[in-house]
Amino acid sequence: MTRRALFLLLAFLAAPIAAQTPKYGVTVTADKDANFSTIKSYTWEHGWQAYDSNVHKQITAAVDRQLGSLGLEKRESGPADVMVTYASLRRIDVDLNSKPTAGEGGRRQNDVGTLIVLLLQPGSRKELYRARADKPIEADPAKVQQLVDSVVAEMFEKYPTRARK
Repeated sequence: MTRRALFLLLAFLAAPIAAQTPKYGVTVTADKDANFSTIKSYTWEHGWQAYDSNVHKQITAAVDRQLGSLGLEKRESGPADVMVTYASLRRIDVDLNSKPTAGEGGRRQNDVGTLIVLLLQPGSRKELYRARADKPIEADPAKVQQLVDSVVAEMFEKYPTRARK
C-alpha cells in the first residue's frame, strides 16, 4: 500500500468519527495475536509530516522517547521488527449546542489536534498497534511541546508490554 493510499485510508476512517459529537481522549488497539515481547527494534517510515515542521520534530522525538522507554532500539536503516509512522491533523470543532455569542453570532469553537501513531509489521504492513488521540490544543507554540509529550506518553501507557501500575 502506498503512503498516499494509507493516508487516504486514515482520513476515510477518521471522517465518520469526526462527524460525531467530539469525544476527546486516547484510544488504543493492539493486535491480540502479536507477541509484543519479541519486538526489540523499530524504524521510521518517513513521508508523513505534521502541520508544522517543529511539531513534526516534537512528535517524532516524543515517540522515540516512549519506544526507547519500552526497550525498543531505533534503527535509522536496515531491517527492524516494526515500522513506525504517524498522521496528524488540526481542526476546529464548533459546539452546535452553544448559544451564539453577542455581536458576532458565532458559536463556541475549540482547536483540536488528532494524532494517530501506528506500529506496522514490515513487509505485510499489518497493523500491530494503533494509538489515536483527539485533544483540545493550544495555539501557543510555547505550550505545544508539553502537550505533545503528555499526549504521546498517554498513547503508550497501554502498550502491551508496559508494566501495569
